[in-house]
Amino acid sequence: MFIGHFAVGLGAKKVASQVNLGTLFFAAQFLDLLWPIFLILGIEHARIAPGNTAFTPFDFYDYPFSHSLLMSFGWAALFGGIYYYVKRNFRNSIIVSCAVFSHWLLDFISHKPDLPIAPGIHIVLGLGLWNSIIGTIFVEGSLFIGAVYIYFRTTKSIDRVGNYAFWGLIAMLLISYIANIISPPPPNIIAVAYAGLAQWLFIVWAYWIDRHRTWHD
Repeated sequence: MFIGHFAVGLGAKKVASQVNLGTLFFAAQFLDLLWPIFLILGIEHARIAPGNTAFTPFDFYDYPFSHSLLMSFGWAALFGGIYYYVKRNFRNSIIVSCAVFSHWLLDFISHKPDLPIAPGIHIVLGLGLWNSIIGTIFVEGSLFIGAVYIYFRTTKSIDRVGNYAFWGLIAMLLISYIANIISPPPPNIIAVAYAGLAQWLFIVWAYWIDRHRTWHD
């Protein structure tokens, strides 16, 4: 998933009004922020294999440290622990932890069986939603539309920046999503990794937006 993960961040604002949207995006995309780094460093591996699934040509055959079930629990606990250390808010630390782990759950729905249980254990999981282009777009699009509605209704802009920047972000996420669907496969997997680092832009953008919007119950 792509916009489905950002949907978690947007929707979580309903139950975590004090947590900046940038932090919620950071949590929901944390595993996919680790993955490009591990890929570039040679710790994990993937390849471009057109036809691997109907929706994406990527074959994620080796990513136990960023995307295994066990490590996802660990990363969620670490993220939540750091948040609690900094903010001293137990409830919100649980919410951001859940946002981190939600990434694995959504990947479990979308990926073919390629998500390992733990490093060194060759048992893989995945329901394979990506085998259906229409199904993927419907599920992910529904999540995203619902989350945009939730965020928009539970926050309000305090100035023009809060309004224009928010809708600009939504437009850019949708453009990126469509481009990923219709574009030809990239030249190599390292190019994919560096492109994945561009997700930081959306996180910084979200921090900026949330400073120009306020909670609206």
